[in-house]
Amino acid sequence: MPLLSRKGLLAIAAVIDVALHDRGARISAKTLAVRHALPSRHLEPVLQALVRDGILKGIRGPRGGYELARERKKITADDILRAAGTIDDEGDDASSGSALVNDVVRPAVAQAEKSFSAALARINIDDLVRRAEPREA
Repeated sequence: MPLLSRKGLLAIAAVIDVALHDRGARISAKTLAVRHALPSRHLEPVLQALVRDGILKGIRGPRGGYELARERKKITADDILRAAGTIDDEGDDASSGSALVNDVVRPAVAQAEKSFSAALARINIDDLVRRAEPREA
């Protein structure tokens, strides 16, 4: 069972792609969509969410596109997934009628989610870009 959704993986890949190809020129949504074999309508909402949360900066116009809004070392996989809406900040607080769910299952899963989130917070874009650079050469 994958822990990350396709949307979450795409969001991380898009930010790595922008960082990897950041040579003074912005990367268009169309270019990103082509590189990742996606229709741009699937990618655009993810990119806009990343802009809203200050991970990417979106510039309009003929020379527009996306660039990083922060230093690579200051953007984590956890930041990206939260911005893309693939991780809930609060979690599901709806109570179940089951004491077993409320008292045993939910707390155990919540602890696992915290551990996973902490692990993702230790992965920054700078590290991922360095791993991707040999593939680009």
